[in-house]
Amino acid sequence: MDRPTVMVTGGAGYIGSHAVLALRDAGWPVVVVDTLVTGFRAAVPDDVPFIQADVGDMTAMGDAIAAHGVGAIMHFAGSVVVPESVTDPLKYYRNNTAASRALIEAAVIGGVRHFIFSSTAATYGIPETNPVAEGAPQRPINPYGMSKLMTEAMLADVAAAHPLNYCALRYFNVAGADPQGRAGQSTAGATHLIKIAAEAATGKRDSVAVFGTDFATPDGTGVRDYIHVTDLAAAHLLALEALIADPATSHRLNCGYGRGFSVLEVLDAVDRVTNMPIMRRLEGRRAGDPDALVADSAEIRRRFGWRPQLDDLDTIVTHALAWERRLGPR
Repeated sequence: MDRPTVMVTGGAGYIGSHAVLALRDAGWPVVVVDTLVTGFRAAVPDDVPFIQADVGDMTAMGDAIAAHGVGAIMHFAGSVVVPESVTDPLKYYRNNTAASRALIEAAVIGGVRHFIFSSTAATYGIPETNPVAEGAPQRPINPYGMSKLMTEAMLADVAAAHPLNYCALRYFNVAGADPQGRAGQSTAGATHLIKIAAEAATGKRDSVAVFGTDFATPDGTGVRDYIHVTDLAAAHLLALEALIADPATSHRLNCGYGRGFSVLEVLDAVDRVTNMPIMRRLEGRRAGDPDALVADSAEIRRRFGWRPQLDDLDTIVTHALAWERRLGPR
């Protein structure tokens, strides 16, 4: 298979840095683009070309595509905090939707043939049934989910009009860290449960808030599908190979394990791994939190032959804790 250079936007961020490692480990030529607003330069290996730029800058993106002979793009760059999207929607429509539009246009002009997009389960809103399959109604309940859904729509329209195919991967709850300790979630002010719990377990927080104990779930707390970031990165490589092998076909697929864990089950796993209980604060529900959000991942397994290697909650927690300890004191 021909291996074009892959541009990874947001490659200095959490999920993007793991995709860079996976590409590099598999021998793909890579170039990273990141503003470093939330990413970290140290997350990009020294032997990977790095460009500090905004993906919304069409001139910079066009120059990068031409200079590096980019044939495929993995697009992770964007804003990802759901509550912030509600209070500052214009930021999300700028950083996610408008910037993606500029990047897609630069890709079309530059002759890029393959585009992998970091989408989200938030495009489904509050699903009527679980597990959620790709054909479920997409009714986002916040600007974050809508900004991603609008980009999915743009990609579908562009793929119909130009020689470009795409894969939109809808992530469920991403967690964990590189098993070799090369990358992990370093963002300050994290909103992801396992990251927050890891901070509490390493003394960086005094407690973990549990938002809602009256959900329609076995223990009353929200249930989510947690996917190890390394398994997610592997899914991106399979998507890239599939797009190259069949340039006429595009994909929109869920990325999750198909099994959910409640908030309390996650915190129990952290207690189990550390052999030390963390303080829990029971608080009221947050607006818009669904009772459960679990992926039907049958389609990505069928189409790409994706076989997760780290589908174990204790393993995810162990890797997240190892990275948190590696980061040191706050």
